[in-house]
Amino acid sequence: MAVDTPARVAILGAGPVGLEAALYARYLGYDVDLYDRGRAADHVRRWGHVRMFSPFHMNCSTLGLAALKAQDAGYQPPGDEKLLTGREWVERYLEPLARSDLVADHLREATTVKAVGRDWLTKMELPGEEERGDEMFRLLVSDAAGERIEFADVVIDASGVYGNPNWLGQGGLPAIGECDARPHIEYELPDVLGADRERYAGKRILVAGAGYSAATTVCSLAELTRQAPGTDVVWITRRPAEGGPVSLIADDRLPERNRLAAAANELASGGSQFIQHVAGAAVDRVRYDPEADRFHVALGFHDDAADEQSFDRIIANVGYRPCLDVCRELQVHVCYATEGPMKLAAALLGKSSADCLDQPATGPQTLVSPEPNFYILGAKSYGRNSRFLFRNGLEQIRELFTIIGDRKMLNLYETAKTLL
Repeated sequence: MAVDTPARVAILGAGPVGLEAALYARYLGYDVDLYDRGRAADHVRRWGHVRMFSPFHMNCSTLGLAALKAQDAGYQPPGDEKLLTGREWVERYLEPLARSDLVADHLREATTVKAVGRDWLTKMELPGEEERGDEMFRLLVSDAAGERIEFADVVIDASGVYGNPNWLGQGGLPAIGECDARPHIEYELPDVLGADRERYAGKRILVAGAGYSAATTVCSLAELTRQAPGTDVVWITRRPAEGGPVSLIADDRLPERNRLAAAANELASGGSQFIQHVAGAAVDRVRYDPEADRFHVALGFHDDAADEQSFDRIIANVGYRPCLDVCRELQVHVCYATEGPMKLAAALLGKSSADCLDQPATGPQTLVSPEPNFYILGAKSYGRNSRFLFRNGLEQIRELFTIIGDRKMLNLYETAKTLL
């Protein structure tokens, strides 16, 4: 639905896509409330030690660069082909963008949006009707001062998925005992060679997962085994895979991604005497012993009895899923497979390429849900599909504001090129 300025746009999540969406909306004259339960780019900060696959020119926008140069004539962005760590991305682009004039006054850090609904309408009323858009969105917001209600004409959920990991057990379910042990299991990307070194050095560690996060963790742990005697790693993956647990992309256009996958597969094939790869395995049962600070784990296999082992640490790099609680009182149609918005998920499910660079532009209408003026952007819009790239988010923002602004040819990113 078209929404004229001035109208109030609430954006949930001040990550990379949320910041860019806020900037785009402010350039167009919308009032913006940009909420984040932590700090701007909080999720990126949490994996800040990891180097990105994609070069800087794929992780910025012309509008963002124009805003930063207008703010500070001396601002120098990283080189277009520079591969930044997450921390460098925050320091050299995302944090300056968050503190820029157009964004800073609208950023509400340490503020949680607990739920979004309609003022005077329940979820069951006017199903699929545009008339639902006549009622303002009602947001239950919480910060250090307590809870309160705030209102918006448009809500954009760009809160991401990084804070909501999948379960470690087989079939996507929690392993027996995992719910109790969850606070002691690492589901993100620990800095095992830096800030978290003492927690992992000299320990016996279980790593689960077959994606690039697991590959990053295993390669870092391989270096730790060389630096810290007594460090020992068991790496489990659910499915056997020819050529190694991490899929290689033919003629990969991101050399760093190809290097990481090849290095992890080499370790899995015996490249380190301190790393044991076990394929076709999953965690059936886990118990954490707080006195010993140790896990007792039963590994399950397709045809064999469970294998009981003990570990000092567990790193579960098993992916993430969207948390849909915030929009439970809205009429949002999500995919039965990915939990992403249905129209977008259907468009993505038709694409077979495993390369995130091949994700297509899906068109503005794939962003539209049955709930008028409610949109899910960024990594959360891909649900459990991990192939989202920042540049996909920029395209989503451009397409979204052609709907909100009712201007099919609106493209501030193209306009901003004249300012650089």
